[in-house]
Amino acid sequence: MNFTLTIMGTASAMPISDRNPSAQMLAVHGRLFLMDCGEGTQQQMRRAHLSFMKVEAIFITHIHGDHLFGIFGLLNTMTMYGRTAPLYIYGPQALGSVLNFYKSFFGEWDGYEIKFTAVDCREPQIIHKSKHVTVSAFPLRHKIECYGYRFDEIVTERHRKENPDYHAKSYAYCSDTVPFPEEAEWVRGVDLLYHEATYPQEMADKAVARWHSTARQAAECARDAGAGRLAIGHYSSRISDFDALLQECKEVFPDTLAAQDGDVIDF
Repeated sequence: MNFTLTIMGTASAMPISDRNPSAQMLAVHGRLFLMDCGEGTQQQMRRAHLSFMKVEAIFITHIHGDHLFGIFGLLNTMTMYGRTAPLYIYGPQALGSVLNFYKSFFGEWDGYEIKFTAVDCREPQIIHKSKHVTVSAFPLRHKIECYGYRFDEIVTERHRKENPDYHAKSYAYCSDTVPFPEEAEWVRGVDLLYHEATYPQEMADKAVARWHSTARQAAECARDAGAGRLAIGHYSSRISDFDALLQECKEVFPDTLAAQDGDVIDF
């Protein structure tokens, strides 16, 4: 688990029987970093054998329910497991009110500190740094305030000397957004780009109206960024033909995978 991504939810807002809402876990040298926390995230963590105690930080992109409704259950379960280590949570300013609501009604027995930091940036900005990774936030363009997150592995001098050919890993998570010129630059060169692809190109009018991207637009971002690989998700409930969606991407960016719940991607 030096640098491994677990996909826990690929659906968009509407409930789907075989897909969960948005949630992903990035493991970096044994520490866990959660991106979004849709309903059912803690159950997906149990299925994937991901430790509640090893989650160092949570990064919420925006305050829409399909990206957030699982956080109360997750925080409460951490309490029941006896967590004592601080938990770092990042997201838009409005997330602070949500967490304060949780703490006022359900946080009485919490044995750990929730350290919330409001994200507020107009260009990429480092918001979290630990032993093995730096995390940068950057603004996306959605109906409400929304941020993407980029993870860059920190390689020690000792590791470089012992492994001179080692390539530091990188990952970017772009949830709900319409395409915009700066996006590709802000995720340039990542080994893996996750980009929402809510609609096929034939439904581009709906993508524009609802502040989302098509599969082709996701592929264009990956191509323009020089990404190593592309994973797409956040599928509309209307989507059932994933092969067609994947083919739409591969016409622009061949190294694409259509993510499914439970996928584990090793860098």
